[in-house]
Parts: sequence; C-alpha cells; structure tokens
Amino acid sequence: MILDNLSLQENITEDAEFIPLLSPEEEDHLLNTETPKELAILPLRNTVLFPGVVIPIAAGRDKSLKLLRDAYRKKEIIGVTSQIDASVDEPDDDEVNLIGTAAKIHKMIKMPDGNTTVILQGLRRFQIEEFITNEPYFKARITLLPDVRPQKNDKEYEAIIDSVKEVSVEIINHNPNIPMEAGLAVKSIESPSFLINYVASNMDLLNQEKQGLLEESDLKQRATHTLRFLNIELQKQQLRFDIQSKTRSELDQQQREYFLNQQLRTIQEELGGVSQDQEIDELQLRSLKKKWKKDVAEHFDKEIGRLRRLNPQMPEFSIQRNYLEFMLDLPWNDFSKDKLDLIRAEKILNRDHYGLEKVKERILEYLAVLKLKKDMKSPIICLYGPPGVGKTSLGKSIAEALNRSYQRMSLGGLHDESEIRGHRKTYIGAMPGRILQNIKKAGTSNPVFVLDEIDKLSRSAHGDPTSAMLEVLDPEQNTEFYDNYLEMGYDLSRVLFIATANDISQIPAPLRDRMEMVQVNGYTVEEKIEIGKKFLLPKQLEAHGLKKGDVVLNSRELGFIVDGYTRESGVRTLEKHIAKVVRNAAKDIAMDIEVLPKFTREKLEEILGPPRESSKYEKNNVPGVATGLAWTSVGGDILFIESILSKGQGVLSITGNLGKVMKESAQIALEYVKANHEKLDIPFEGIDKTNVHIHVPEGAVPKDGPSAGITMFSSIVSSFTKRRVCADLAMSGEITLRGKVLPVGGIKEKILAAKRAGIKQIILSTENRKDVMEIEARYIKGLTFHYVKTMEEVLEIALVK
Repeated sequence: MILDNLSLQENITEDAEFIPLLSPEEEDHLLNTETPKELAILPLRNTVLFPGVVIPIAAGRDKSLKLLRDAYRKKEIIGVTSQIDASVDEPDDDEVNLIGTAAKIHKMIKMPDGNTTVILQGLRRFQIEEFITNEPYFKARITLLPDVRPQKNDKEYEAIIDSVKEVSVEIINHNPNIPMEAGLAVKSIESPSFLINYVASNMDLLNQEKQGLLEESDLKQRATHTLRFLNIELQKQQLRFDIQSKTRSELDQQQREYFLNQQLRTIQEELGGVSQDQEIDELQLRSLKKKWKKDVAEHFDKEIGRLRRLNPQMPEFSIQRNYLEFMLDLPWNDFSKDKLDLIRAEKILNRDHYGLEKVKERILEYLAVLKLKKDMKSPIICLYGPPGVGKTSLGKSIAEALNRSYQRMSLGGLHDESEIRGHRKTYIGAMPGRILQNIKKAGTSNPVFVLDEIDKLSRSAHGDPTSAMLEVLDPEQNTEFYDNYLEMGYDLSRVLFIATANDISQIPAPLRDRMEMVQVNGYTVEEKIEIGKKFLLPKQLEAHGLKKGDVVLNSRELGFIVDGYTRESGVRTLEKHIAKVVRNAAKDIAMDIEVLPKFTREKLEEILGPPRESSKYEKNNVPGVATGLAWTSVGGDILFIESILSKGQGVLSITGNLGKVMKESAQIALEYVKANHEKLDIPFEGIDKTNVHIHVPEGAVPKDGPSAGITMFSSIVSSFTKRRVCADLAMSGEITLRGKVLPVGGIKEKILAAKRAGIKQIILSTENRKDVMEIEARYIKGLTFHYVKTMEEVLEIALVK
C-alpha cells in the first residue's frame, strides 16, 4: 500500500508495523468475513468498537484475559460490546448492551508493567439473541445486522460525507493535542461508511452517545448524527480558542502598556519633558494660588496625596487627575467687580429692549441696593410670558449692565437629575453637573446665569431635575450647593439666576415659591412697530450686508406687516418677515436692479403674499351674539359667543371645543337666568320649554377658562329677550350664582386685542380697574371702560333697550 510521505516521521524505522486504513475493497472483504452464529462476548468499560476501526484496549479482568488468549490462539472472531454501567467490575449478562461489533484480534502485547494490550479491528455489527453461558466467559447466540446503505448518486448523502470530512479536518487542525497526521488519515479515507465509523469512534463523546451511533442501521442517519456532534465540538473548540485569545491579548496589552509607559517616562525625562510626578507637582503649585477655604484646601491635599499613591497605568489615575483639575478650574471666591452705574445700566437696558418697564425697574432696584449695601445675596428672578418677547436676551443685557460674565443653560426637555447635580466620580466617564460646568466656563463665581425654559423640565426614571433645582434656587441653601462629582459644597449665593418660562402652571409650587415672579407681557402693535423700526430692521440690514437707507419701512408699512402677517405676543415672526423683505432687496441690489428703498404696501404684498384677515369685530344684527375677550399663549384675541333657542324640554347644548370650566360658566349663566327670570322679564314657561344651544366658533381651537362668563350670560339673555348686544362692545369677567362679576387675568393682552379688532367699549369687573391703570394711556386711547360688580349691571350696559 502506498503511504503519504508527509505521514512518515523520522523516528519511524523500517521494522515498524503499520495497520493501514481501510480501502473500499478491504471493507468489502471484512463485511464478507464468515462470522459464527455463536461468539465469545468481551464487555468493554468505556469503549465502543465500530466496524472497520482498529483500536487498542488494555485487558485487566481475568475473564477478559482468558477470552482473549483463547481466541487469539485459535484465531477466532469475538463479539465486542460496551457495558451499560462502566463502574461495574464484573457485569452480568443484563448489564451489557445487546448490540455490538464482531472483531478479530490483530495482536496481543505483554507490556512491561504486566498489563496486556490487545489490538482489535471491528468487522460487522451484531445483536445478541441470548446468552449461552457466563463461564469461564460470556458466550452468546447472535444475529448479524446489515447496514442500510443509501442509493448510488445520493447527492445529500455525498454532501453530508464531505461535510463530515471537512469539519473533522478543521477540528484536528485547531486542536494542538491531536497530531497533524490524523488529518491526513481522514483525508485519505475513501469509503464513506468507514469514514463515518472512524470519525464516530474517535470523537469525544459519552459512551451512550457512541452506542447510539453504533445502533443506527441507516448509514445516512448515522452520518447526519455524526455531523451534528462534530459541529457541536467545533463550536466548543472555537469558543475555547476565543476565550484563550482574549485572555492572552488582555494580558499582553497590559504588559505592553506597562513597558511603553516606562519607556515614555524615560524618553520624557531625557527630553526634558514633564513626567507624572512633575504634573502632580504643577497641580500642587496651582492650588497654592487658589482663594479657597481651609476645608477645601485640606480636601484637595488629601486627594492629591491619593493621586501620588496611584499607579499611572490604573484607570483610577486619570479619573483622579481629572477631578483635581476640575477643582482647580473652578473660580473659588473669584468675583468680577460690578459696575454700579445705574444711569449706564438703564441706558443699556433701554438700548437693547423696548418696553418691559417692570423688569427694568426690578433690575435697577437690585443695582441700587447692591450699591448701598455693597454685599447682598442675589435675587432669583423668573421672567414669565409668551414666547418671543425678549426674556432670554434680557439676561445678556443685564450681564452687560452689571459687567458680569453671562451664562445660559437650556432646561427644555432635561429629565435626568445628574444633569444638575453631576455623577459620582467613581464611575468611568463621570462628569460634574451643568451648573458647575457653566460656573467653570464663566471663570467667576458671580455670573448672570439664565435658566432658560424652566417650565419645560420633566421627571423620569433617572430622577426629578425640578427637585434638584430647589437647592440651586434657594438663597438659604445654595451657599453650600452639593455636586455629586465635586463631593463638597460650592457657594452659588452670589450668582444672579434669571429663569424664563412660558407657562408657570407647569412649574412645581415649591420651585415657584423660591423665585420672584416677574411677568413679561406681550407687545402692543405700537410697541411692535417701534421695535421693528429701532431694533429689528437695523439688525437685519447688518446681517444681510446692506447699509442704512437701502431698505426703508415706515410706521404704516410696519403696522401693515404686524396686522397682516403676524399673530403673536412677541416679535419673532415680525423679524422673519422683515428679514424676508431685506433679502429681497439684497437680491435686487446684488443683481444691479434699480429699486426704490421705500417699500409700499403693494410691494410688501408681492414679497410676503396676501395678508391674512385679522380678527375684526363683526356687526351683530341679530340677538344672541355677544363678543368676548380671550387670552392665548401668543397674546389676546376676541371671540364670539352665539346662542339660539328651539322648542324642547329646557336642555342646554354646548359646542365649540370648550373645556370643563367654560362649560360650567354656561351652566351657571342659564341657571341664573332660570332663578331670576322675573327680574329679567323672561316668562319661566318659555325657559322651561325651550332648548338652549351655545356655540363658540373656530371649533378646531380648544378653549377654556372662566372669563367668558358674562359674555355667555349676555348672549343667553339676548336670545330670550330678543334684545341685541350693543355694537362695538366686548366684555370679560367670571360669574357666580349670586350674580357677582369676578376679575379675570390677561387684561393687557385682551384690551390690545379689542383695540386691534376695532372695539370701542369694554365691560370688566370693578376689581380689574387696577390692571387697566397699569397700561400706558396712549395704548388705550379711544376705548371706553365700564366697570361692573353685578350681572344686572352688565345687562344694563350690554343690551339695547
């Protein structure tokens, strides 16, 4: 038989004996070997013999030695089967598997230690029918079991055999304990059935699993099961290899980093660079220049001593160094000097913002007290109002007026408490909270700190940021603000916090209580025109590279833009439309098109499109229609309350997307009419047999609040008495079942909306007189106010005689 040269080792001599692997012809010869019907049975402890496979076994039991000697001497075929329980020394006939392999003995070798090694080769599978005798060893009557072979050209079977061969070779190549010659042996096997038996015999399987493969008569099924076990073994092997590689690479990486760091330190010292010890010494020197308290200095010395004891290769070293650098970067007791020139501060505030008199007055009061007292805790102001009125930009002007650093922190959507208080520095990637980060960025301990959109804070599973803000915004607590990263108190009492909000109902009561609430109302049309002329137009001209005079918008044109294209309390939309006009002019100038700098109404419509129809008062020629005043997040507006009567059972219907409070106002109004029908000159029978339907137009817009109470009441009485509501009149006020008219909010916005709509008379509660008096006289010129206490007074003024 020709042997592959690669399989021969130098230590193999010419006298060595080889037991060659089976060729298909030799396998056929083995299968045709005549096998007696009665065989001596050799039980094996942990071995299963497969047909065609050659294995060595060590014989130690007396029965087994006698059987092997007798059979070897007589050259008889024996039956080999495996024990069910390998721990039994002398098994009975019911403790061995009934299916085994007939085998011939190639050689018996007496070993130097006294044991006997026997070389066996499997021939064919058999099944024990019955045991004849147990002495001196087992003998049994057997039946040969033929293998069920697949049909020729079975593609699936051929693919399974190829896979068995490939996976076996891959396992051998990756296992250093298996000699490489084993792979060559597997490759050289030509017989598919012998390949299956050979691989199954040499796999690392439990005895029961190998016995199961032997008992499988269908070669295709046996091959499939063998391939499944091989794949499991390959996966285990790859997993072991990955774990070993990872462990080895981690160890190698640590050693590599250690040696590289040692070399780097040596190179730095040779080049005169800074070593780790020098860096620590520099941190110590910087600490001597800080103006911190004794307890902070002691804490720093303790932490820097810990840094000296740490190994530079440990992750904790960089964490500790970053912590100490952050401590040094904080402006401990470093304060900028305030400019307490009140006249200059007032000029800056007036230069940057038009109107907002209450806010400016409060800032100047603070400066005055600071100038007299020299040292005081900063107030915590919350500016609330509709968007676009200049709340955020006001903080920047205040910082300039005070000559302080300006920092802004947006709180919109913030839902993690650690964003305020920071993370504990024991975690990898830990950071201080955004409060102290901004203080560090400011470089002083008394900046102007704008907390933008404080009403947009939200809670989550990561904590409640609003609760963390309680300590920040409490003058009694923020002298020792505790940040989890810094692990000690920091004084925030000299910081001028200015919070901004749109909807103060979203701010928790304890947080609202800690701030001084200053309302920033929306602008009137006149104020918007002035802001557009003095601030927005010059700003957009500069932003678009144009000179003063390239675009001219007078008060009339600016008023047209405000009325026709904006619907807001602030001026953001106005600024966008002015920017659009300026861009159009910039395009014409860049293209050398000759244009007039003054923009007419027609030209503005060409650029901005047709204007929208503003809320104008409609003349009511029918009873049951009353005009109310409403407050919205973008300013004031007018709304119409319509009521109509129909025959029925006295049912009240309400439509128009109204909220619960507004519906209750309608119910109060109708019940008051029923209870006081005699005073109102309305027959009760007419009310009791009449359905009342109240509707508020623009049903897509949600509406709520008590301020439409007197409007609904006037509408219902107007429908029953057939008396129309007076022309050019609007009203706003809450009602009670006792007939009282209560005050409502948003008076300035409502009055401005009424004036824009062309209203001439307004009915309000007597208690709202003070709100009207706070409005500048020029804004309410041409309006007549009627102040009432009772609902009867409302009817006297509102309904025609």
